[in-house]
Amino acid sequence: MTCYTSVFDLFSVGIGPSSSHTVGPMRAAKLFGTTLIEDNLLTGVDRISVQLCGSLGATGIGHGTPQAVLAGLVGEDPETVNPSLPNELAAQIESEGTINLMDKHRIRMNPADIELLPHRILIRHTNAVVFNAFSAAGELLLSRTYYSTGGGFVEEEGAPATVSVDAELPYPYQYASDLLEISEREGLSIAEIAFANECALRPPEAVNAGLDRIWAAMRESIANGLDTRGTLPGILKARRRAAAIAEQLRSVQGERETSLEWLQAYAIAVNEENAAGGRVVTAPTNGAAGIIPAVMFYFNEFLAEAMDEVKTEAVRRYLLTATAIGSLYKGNASISGAEAGCQGEVGSASSMAAGALCEILGGTPAQVENAAEIAMEHNLGLTCDPVAGLVQLPCIERNAIAAGKAVASARMALYGDGKHMVSLDTVIETMRQTGRDMSTKYKETSEGGLAVNVIEC
Repeated sequence: MTCYTSVFDLFSVGIGPSSSHTVGPMRAAKLFGTTLIEDNLLTGVDRISVQLCGSLGATGIGHGTPQAVLAGLVGEDPETVNPSLPNELAAQIESEGTINLMDKHRIRMNPADIELLPHRILIRHTNAVVFNAFSAAGELLLSRTYYSTGGGFVEEEGAPATVSVDAELPYPYQYASDLLEISEREGLSIAEIAFANECALRPPEAVNAGLDRIWAAMRESIANGLDTRGTLPGILKARRRAAAIAEQLRSVQGERETSLEWLQAYAIAVNEENAAGGRVVTAPTNGAAGIIPAVMFYFNEFLAEAMDEVKTEAVRRYLLTATAIGSLYKGNASISGAEAGCQGEVGSASSMAAGALCEILGGTPAQVENAAEIAMEHNLGLTCDPVAGLVQLPCIERNAIAAGKAVASARMALYGDGKHMVSLDTVIETMRQTGRDMSTKYKETSEGGLAVNVIEC
């Protein structure tokens, strides 16, 4: 049995503000439209109704879920959609009352056709979306239920849950202990194990090219965030801060050490892009998208010059190691804020970044596992309580702090020999149990915590 998830599934390019509430519903909507085409039902559709259940209903407005669904229904993919299109489609159904289903067949649709049902909780997962297609006579042509399980992953009702790749891998593993055993037996690093598994899915040159594309998208989100000012969308009218922070840091360049402040700026830049609905990389989710890119960019800017390794190779090893660790969280616990709280998103990303940084700083596999464990251990119990249902407060700052935790965890692990009292497997299981026991008020519903104690306007 394996819990390995491909790097190209764990790190996918999409738009903000949420992988589970924006990217996943968009993919589900396109899947529904594709099924209509495959079943030769498309031209008979007159109207589609959509039910956003559980957490999707609770915070769907702030996460842009209705607009994302519309984009999926017209056939758009999160990876390539124009970030402005979802809002344009929402305005279109307000004014015209129609959309062009899968860009092939115009149907009636208005805002009331997308229902928010926060108190309808389906057993399989709290992030559920139900699609119903009707004929002009009111006949139900097709009904499908999908679950957005975090990180943009989507599962269909009636289909088995998918937490790993289907192909036969050279190094399958279920737990971190398996990963360490493989490493010791084969004399491989964590990154080398992940690379071998990826090469079972596609040629090595395709793996490397794909890794380079992921990093290019991450770099672009940092650059855009550091260059853009103004306010974020939504009722909070929160100011974008990354550009101003960068300007202040440049003004004191050479006067004092600022590397950790730049690390925070990088994370804030990405998450402001995400909050604005811009293009980011799920890492492993959109709500935690700033941590892994920020730590790698920090390495390139402040640490790589003191090492012999080529930056391109360091990036690839970093992403592969993060994938190996992230697979453990997705397969054995959860990366969904609606299921595990923010420990499942920010905690997992901090753990992945810590282990990956430890790897490229020369850590042994045991030290890498230790670094990943330390980071999650100190994110346990982290709640998901977005103010006004927006991925802004406390989400943006939370990424900056978690990036710092990742760096500190990697450094701490490097001072040890990899031996420690609490294993990564233990802390992942603890995170799973904590998420299970956590009140739903603190799991992406905006019904508790900061979400009810901060005045929105």
